[in-house]
Amino acid sequence: MDRQSAPAPTGARCPMHDAAFAADPDQIYDRLRAHGPAGPVELAPGIDATLVVGHETALRVLQNTTLFARDSRHWKALNEGHIPLDHPVLPMMAYRPNCLFTDGAVHLRLRKAVTDSLARLNITRIRRDVEPIADYLIDQFSERGRADLLNDYAKLLPLLLFNKLFGCPAGIGDTLTSAMSAIFDGKDALRANEELTACLMELIALKRRQPGDDVTSWLIQHPAGLTDEELKDQLVMLMGAGVEPERNLIGNALLLLLSPDTSGRDSGLLIGEAIDHVLWNQTPIANYATHYPVQDVDLGGVVAEAGTPVVISFAAANTDPALDEARRRHSKGAHLAWGAGPHACPAKDPAQVIAVTAIEKLLNALPDLMLAVPEKDLQWRPGPFHRALVALPVAFSPAPATHIASALQSRTVPAAGEQPLPTAPVAAARQEPARKKGFWSTFLDIFRV
Repeated sequence: MDRQSAPAPTGARCPMHDAAFAADPDQIYDRLRAHGPAGPVELAPGIDATLVVGHETALRVLQNTTLFARDSRHWKALNEGHIPLDHPVLPMMAYRPNCLFTDGAVHLRLRKAVTDSLARLNITRIRRDVEPIADYLIDQFSERGRADLLNDYAKLLPLLLFNKLFGCPAGIGDTLTSAMSAIFDGKDALRANEELTACLMELIALKRRQPGDDVTSWLIQHPAGLTDEELKDQLVMLMGAGVEPERNLIGNALLLLLSPDTSGRDSGLLIGEAIDHVLWNQTPIANYATHYPVQDVDLGGVVAEAGTPVVISFAAANTDPALDEARRRHSKGAHLAWGAGPHACPAKDPAQVIAVTAIEKLLNALPDLMLAVPEKDLQWRPGPFHRALVALPVAFSPAPATHIASALQSRTVPAAGEQPLPTAPVAAARQEPARKKGFWSTFLDIFRV
């Protein structure tokens, strides 16, 4: 029987929210792919969807804006009250007036404001902004000889970087960092979302009064004339689309480079090559880009009903046997890690520069990094959307916190009108402010950036 016309799998929908899926998502992709390019899944308890696992079908959905809408206000089950409004999956799927969840002229207007603003971030500036943040974070654990590279480094670096790119002062940046971290970790997400909204509105008001050389100010100044609510939602989208995928890209690439199974560094694998490998094989955002058919659609034997979620599996599309030759060549233009069509990621080049710079700084500072546990003991975070480690414990030879020491030393000579910074042991200077303040305000205290 032709594979495309094979009947859809029978029985229960394939679950994508349990530990078994987190440990081995390919088993689900293979099971669905055996019957066609799409199949029925359960994203979370009570959340049914159709998952597209074929590359050609994924492109069909991503590029057909007439038949497939991104606006989740088309979601029939949600509109009919079958899904609780406090369901934990809704923050990733419910409508927000930003680039991800809009269509047509509204989407074009919002996306142009975002892409034009991001285009002002040149590669030199991005590296310049990443490097001191990387130095600062490495100095937090370099003397210990051990660290969790996911939560001590890969998670915090993009959060702090967005504070810099958004032009956040100390207090706003601390709230932004803690609130976004809580949302991603699922810790009191409603309270965290309220704090995030309040601090972003405060930032927008500040930048309207005192514009700077930052993304927030550029969005405000854009001819699209975004309202404060629209500005807030674009900033939330930029952080959500930039922080979680970047964390996973850095973490998954580090795992590859440190893995004794692949002998990444020993084999001469370059950082850029490791990034490409991850984008193909451990796609940081594995399943997303939810679309809603405006009419019933046949996806290779599975009918996706109008108003039901159709989720693109970037991870499964990348492993489609039809792409075997492209996979062997690691052709950057073939994989779907950055999406495709009008909603494709507008910041793929900056995202790769951030990851490469962060990894370079880490490996240069701690050249004998090694996994602290067997690779088979590492755990993957449950969830339908991401491919993300729970932790990445490593060991290394302890090294002095040189960059903080240098920054403190440079501040013993005060600027005009500034009081001298009291001298103190480096460890105390590094740790004491972190208990009283957040990471961002402590960073600003130490580094003049």
